[in-house]
Amino acid sequence: MKRLHALLLGALTCFFLMPSCNEEDTYADMKERETDQINAFLRNGCTVLDEEFGDTLLHVDPINVISEDQFYANDSTTDISRNEYVLFSHTGVYMQIVEKGVGEPLANGETATIINRFTEFNIASDSIQSTNNSMYYETVPDIMTCKNSDGLFTASFTQGVMYTRYSASVPSGWLTPLTFINLGRKSAPGENIAHVRLIVPSTEGHNDANSFVYACFYDITYMRSR
Repeated sequence: MKRLHALLLGALTCFFLMPSCNEEDTYADMKERETDQINAFLRNGCTVLDEEFGDTLLHVDPINVISEDQFYANDSTTDISRNEYVLFSHTGVYMQIVEKGVGEPLANGETATIINRFTEFNIASDSIQSTNNSMYYETVPDIMTCKNSDGLFTASFTQGVMYTRYSASVPSGWLTPLTFINLGRKSAPGENIAHVRLIVPSTEGHNDANSFVYACFYDITYMRSR
């Protein structure tokens, strides 16, 4: 519980310390700053430590970016040993597939309930902004209802941290992996659910990210509900 309190305090602090936009800032200025912050994150990665216990809460090594052509030529995979992320140039989302997961992709015309575990790192403030990877939220994961309409995914949160903190609207960046991952549940030893890491720019993020123009790094798992 102490660790949770420290994490929530850190998130609250980072919110107030987030670089603010003065009256002279144009949207172009804010987007340029966001791009610089993303590029610095790609070069340097990050490490976030629990200030009370010294445990590593999040660690990201410097990132190797590959093109969409390289990604598709590699059977839509990213090389984890090289810490590869594919850049989708039309959205600015960077994605690493850690595990494609058991099960099958969300079929065309299908609606499914998806359970998510995640950590959200605010690239602008160098802090974990929200997470449900704690004992406090062990029995209350984030849940979204998602539909595939000819490859266009739409979704809404029905419960969880993202729903409470931001809104029911699922960030577009969270839907990017659904074209490439499977949705299932572990039923045998050695099986894994889908696991991705994302860098989501403000234009593909939640309302706060869009309003204040900042990018977030996400570590997310996707599991089909029963």
